[in-house]
This record gives sequence, structure tokens and C-alpha cells, in this order.
Amino acid sequence: MAEAALSLRGVGYRAGAATLVEDVSFDLHPGEVLGLIGPNGAGKTTLLRLMAGLLRPATGEVRLHGRPLPGWPARERARRMGYLPQHFAPHWDYTARELLRLGLERGGSAEGLEEVATLHGVAGLLARRWSSLSGGERARVLAASVLATRPGVVLADEATAALDVGQSLALMRRLRAAAREGAAVAVVVHDLNLALAGCDRLALLHQGRLHALEAAAALAEDARLDAAFGVAFVRVRTAAGLLLSARDGG
Repeated sequence: MAEAALSLRGVGYRAGAATLVEDVSFDLHPGEVLGLIGPNGAGKTTLLRLMAGLLRPATGEVRLHGRPLPGWPARERARRMGYLPQHFAPHWDYTARELLRLGLERGGSAEGLEEVATLHGVAGLLARRWSSLSGGERARVLAASVLATRPGVVLADEATAALDVGQSLALMRRLRAAAREGAAVAVVVHDLNLALAGCDRLALLHQGRLHALEAAAALAEDARLDAAFGVAFVRVRTAAGLLLSARDGG
């Protein structure tokens, strides 16, 4: 397996007296899509922000290509890592074209803007201002802006939350394409069936701890998944693969 693009060792984070993430260790490799899953409050977003360097661990460390994150100059780290936040509100009411140009310029060039917009299905939105876009349109424009520079590490926090089924699948395909081109991708996913379809491995978080890290197909069969979510999953095997539905485990 390729050398890890991002490594976490004993990472923990606290907010006041509350421990949000505790003793998490794993490697994220080029060419893979890792899904971060778990119930609400499990620590998924906090962990992703630690991976992106937006939060500093209380314990442990995060390394990018073997070098501690704080040791990277901010501009160089921004070129190597793409982060799709759960919520994004630009200070100015940019047009989609301006946001996409800013994303390309972060990678050192603003060439190919029209091609990138077409690839990500936002060509028809380029003249629109951020304030006029729907939640789904904003998510698509932001994804195009972040992925345009082909960063080596892509971290996405519920990037499909505002998208419909078709758009969600399309974005997961683009994340998969980024991985095929050599990126290391980690994405917080609430839809477990989407995670199964789009991810190579799944990291199951519960109460801030890493309860399982397995191949997606293996974790889908694991009783730890049921325990973390507090439900009894029904596993349905189809020609397209395993599907999960939940029934009350109580």
C-alpha cells in the first residue's frame, strides 16, 4: 500500500470538560476513499477538522506526508489539502464564477475554469451570486471550487447533505475519481448506503472513539455497527451489493 498521505496517532480533543475525540489513530492513503460514519455527536466533524488542521489536538498528532501539520506553511498546506466544510458563508456575495476562480488560483492557476464548471455540473450557475443559490447549488459550487485544483488530500464534511439522490451519487463519483487520480479522500457520510457504495473503508466513531476501521463491505456485516447506532440493521443483498435498513433494536 502507498505511503500514508495523512496519519493520526493518538489524537484527542476536548471542549471544556467534554472529550469530543479520544485516542484516534489511523492512516489515510492515496487512492482510497475513507468514510467517517457514526451516530450524531460521535465526533465525526471534530475529527475531520483535526485532520484538516483547523483544530489543534489536545493529545497526539496529525501528520501530512510524514510531517506534523503545524510544521507546514499555511499556503503550502492549503495547496495540498482540500476541505469541504459542512457550512460555508463567504464574506462577500461572490458569483459562482468568482468562487471557482479563487479555488483555481489557490492551486496556482485560473485556467480551465469553464472545463471545471462543466465537469462539476455548475456551468449554468457561473453568473449567479452565492446569495441566490439553493443549498444544493451552493454545495455543488463549493465542491467544484475545492476539487478544481486536484489536491492530494480531500476532506469533506457531509458534502452530500444538501444534495438530492442523483447529485449525491454524482459527488461521490467525483470523490472516487479524485482518489483514482491519487488523492487521499475522507468524507463524513450520514447515509450508510451511500457510504457503502462510495467508500473503500469505513471508520465507525462512537462517543468520540474509533470503534471499528474496516473495509466497507466487512463493516456492513459487523454487529458493532448495530451497537453504535442502537438499532438492528436489516441486511438486504441485491445485485448492486448490500443495502441496510433499520428497525428498532429496542
